[in-house]
Amino acid sequence: MPQLLQADELSGNKTRHKSVIMIFLPGGPSHLDIWDLKPDAPIEIRGEFQPIQSSIPGFPICEHLPKFAQNLDRFTIIRSLVGAKNEHASELCLSGFGYQDSKIRNQPSLGSAISYLQGPVDRGMPPFVSMVYHTNNLWRDPGRAGFVGSAHKPFQPNDEGKADMVLQMSRNRLNDRRQLLQSVDRLKRAVEVSDVMQSVDSYTSQALHMLTSNRLLEALDISKESPEILARYGQGNRDAVDDGSPMNNEDFLIARRLVEAGARCVSVSFGRWDTHSCRKAGDLAYKNNFAQLKEYLPRLEQCLLALTQDLQERGLEDDVAVVVWGEMGRTPRINANGGRDHWPQVSGCILAGGGFNHGQVLGSTTRLAEEAKDRPIHYQNVFASLYQHLGIDVAKVKIPDFNGRPQYLLQHREGIPELG
Repeated sequence: MPQLLQADELSGNKTRHKSVIMIFLPGGPSHLDIWDLKPDAPIEIRGEFQPIQSSIPGFPICEHLPKFAQNLDRFTIIRSLVGAKNEHASELCLSGFGYQDSKIRNQPSLGSAISYLQGPVDRGMPPFVSMVYHTNNLWRDPGRAGFVGSAHKPFQPNDEGKADMVLQMSRNRLNDRRQLLQSVDRLKRAVEVSDVMQSVDSYTSQALHMLTSNRLLEALDISKESPEILARYGQGNRDAVDDGSPMNNEDFLIARRLVEAGARCVSVSFGRWDTHSCRKAGDLAYKNNFAQLKEYLPRLEQCLLALTQDLQERGLEDDVAVVVWGEMGRTPRINANGGRDHWPQVSGCILAGGGFNHGQVLGSTTRLAEEAKDRPIHYQNVFASLYQHLGIDVAKVKIPDFNGRPQYLLQHREGIPELG
């Protein structure tokens, strides 16, 4: 964290800045059942859900997203997303590289790269905050710092992110204002009565101030929001969904508060979208694809619409880009257990905000949604547009790796021209 502050010493305080909120759906959401329904396909392909008309003429969407369908003109959907790996890991959705590729290349995530290149907007707010939950698999990766160095790892307001000078509390206690303030007060007193401030450099001192900053704490404290805003997002569940992430609606609200307070990149994980079957595996009982999506889609709809409406009302819609996606799609054919299996051949995503041109659907898939038919778009092309929104031209910018060799941030460095 000291080096995080040193990365852009002259940045100062800014009243406006560009940010990205990345919503990761662990497991890979079913493209056929959300935004790429195939009603004319055989029953073993099309599944149970019916399409409904959206606000974009000629483009239907899943019946379990009625409000999202009515507001689709505020979003962009990509149906022809390629570049996925058959890997259950968050890395692809945080950097554009698969987990193994990123590990070999030491590739930084978008948040870490932006931390390195642009530094903090405000001294009391980390540039990269990750609310990706800890799981027992690779969905837990909050975003690799890679060759930009560990100083640019994400700040994590949870147990995993508190190894050094930390707020000693779990995620389940973050929304308790009294416990939050007590923990910070203990940390402040410990710093004040010791000689630690005299024995560290200026950047470590600033890092300590960041951890006890009122700006950061206030961003994490949603009790300051009006009852109307809290009701708009809805109450989440902080218990993990099987081996995935909790579906904590409040994380979407915290993400908005963090970017408003100065964060450049905030990542969130939400639920478990690995909808194979309704079988019982060990201690985990999995619902089938359709039963699970009937619960998940209204929750995602509420959170996403609340977030985008909130950004619009606060004049942040052009400043904050939002992307929603998972690490792969699902098989066109429904399996014997009523689920859909891994399908990295094609997937999709939802984009909002960022000053992008919206009200459009990009790309299409073949008759049975097996692969991209028109306008294949790589995950990294989406990242190129997100970097462009943040003011970074990935076709020109290089960062030296640990051996001093300049490296591009992406291999596919063309943005998506339709986004503007």
